[in-house]
Amino acid sequence: MVGILEWGPAQARPELLAAPVARAVGEVAGAEAAAIDPDLADTAAFCERYEVPLEISANCVVVAAKRGGEVGYAACMVLATGRADVNGVVRRHLGARKASFAPMAEATSLTGMEYGGITPVGLPADWPILVDEAVAAAPLVVVGSGLRRSKLLLPGKAVAALPGAEVVALAR
Repeated sequence: MVGILEWGPAQARPELLAAPVARAVGEVAGAEAAAIDPDLADTAAFCERYEVPLEISANCVVVAAKRGGEVGYAACMVLATGRADVNGVVRRHLGARKASFAPMAEATSLTGMEYGGITPVGLPADWPILVDEAVAAAPLVVVGSGLRRSKLLLPGKAVAALPGAEVVALAR
């Protein structure tokens, strides 16, 4: 499969998934899960140790978008080789006056996931998920599982098909 991990059907491995991810993963075609060392969950360390190319590792970042005293949240999916243009593309797409990465405590409490493991699967239903074109076009991407001790392997088209997902040119 991908890297030197032991992948298996995600639905059959709920112990590797955060609760909101476990509830939603059954709706994601082709989702696989694998256990990892939680100390190696950060992208660069993970890719090096498990021989996963950066080009198929995707990061999910939670963005807080502010306009007129209101705060809304969105998730952005970009490959590890790119960066989400939060202050440009994301801010404009969300119609916000200001957009920034959500603080860790907010991101984890709102998602029910661990920092460093946040994934687009199982996010709050009213959140938009902005998926970079390169993620959507990838045959497979490795993303978080909601926990630092595991990863998900998903077809890029499955990420683009998640509820609330929109494919956008996000990366710069």
